[in-house]
Amino acid sequence: MSAFPRRSELAHHWSLDPNTVFLNHGSFGACPKAVLEKQERLRAQIESDPVRFYEIEGDEMWAESLDVLSEFLNADSAGMAFVPNATGGVNTVLRSLALSPGDEILVPDHSYQACWNAVDFVTERVGGKTVVVPIPFPVESEEEVVEVILSHVTERTRLALIDTITSPTGLRMPFERLVGELQSRGVDVLLDAAHGPGIVPLDLGQLQPAYCAGNLHKWLCTPKGSAFLHVREDRREGIRPLSISHGASIPGTVNERFRTEFDWPGTQDTTPWLCIPKAIEYIGGLVDGGWPGIIDRNRSLALAARKILAEALGTPLPCPDSMVSALGTVLMPEGGPVATSVFDGDPLHTSLLDDYRIQVPVFNWSHHDRRYLRVSSYLYNHIDEYRYLADSLEESG
Repeated sequence: MSAFPRRSELAHHWSLDPNTVFLNHGSFGACPKAVLEKQERLRAQIESDPVRFYEIEGDEMWAESLDVLSEFLNADSAGMAFVPNATGGVNTVLRSLALSPGDEILVPDHSYQACWNAVDFVTERVGGKTVVVPIPFPVESEEEVVEVILSHVTERTRLALIDTITSPTGLRMPFERLVGELQSRGVDVLLDAAHGPGIVPLDLGQLQPAYCAGNLHKWLCTPKGSAFLHVREDRREGIRPLSISHGASIPGTVNERFRTEFDWPGTQDTTPWLCIPKAIEYIGGLVDGGWPGIIDRNRSLALAARKILAEALGTPLPCPDSMVSALGTVLMPEGGPVATSVFDGDPLHTSLLDDYRIQVPVFNWSHHDRRYLRVSSYLYNHIDEYRYLADSLEESG
């Protein structure tokens, strides 16, 4: 058994427990100390005069955050809205759609269960249909994914929910091509970018998906509770926030109504979103090459990590290198227990945490009747941590 591993030279920027091997950045992210300090200063500013903050100072900062994020994603700031998480953004779109009986929504069987559930909810309510697309896993190529999804498009297909990176399998979807192919066939794409900003290059101006919902607290390392929804201009009029509030009675153009409705759903802690400019600038300054350099560094570490782990487990790599980002998923040997609910913990996950102090997810994905182990790679991680995990897997049997 190898010694307890070190973290990278950048780990001091985070307040992660030094007695835990943290390999699960992908679930909730990890906010650096400097950004959390910025958030605390903002909270103190709010409490010094809440009325002044929400009516003047905070409003100006909100507009700045929208502009900074829009520039980062090359997005139209008029269609950018803030939501607490990507699931909320997905629900906002789905609950706004005017579906008819028989309408279909495509959902790959690697989709995040919460968003899949939301699709089921809206299709069942109107007598529509959720069309589940089986994506092979292991998968040999991006072409294989594109072909199977397009083969499920019919004249009743209204929308396709497409991930940038799948949650249970860590698969980098060929989302750029899928957006173009599907929308050229008249099928709007709701891009689930829960793993999006900061893990892959994401250019919404070039992609032009009808809708995109993404988290910022993961790979951009903003405080928890900050995410976005972007709506293309020609789809903006039909999208309403989940909370109908003051903006609904204010007259104006489509873009003006979109702004007033989404910017003020009610009193909330706005500091997670107000920290977006700080997080983008601060994290981007930690590595030569800025954000492109960060994406490359994290991906290289994930590629090395999954090879180490697949060898230790004796299982094949489940996808080509081109379909890996900063999440590296490996197949668990067949024959283990497969849970039927996302709320059922895996005994291996518990053992790794309790016995080896390793925080890493083991997914029981009932849709595939298979278990997956998924590691994340971020700036604070070191290759020695994945070697330690591999030794722990071999020792635990």
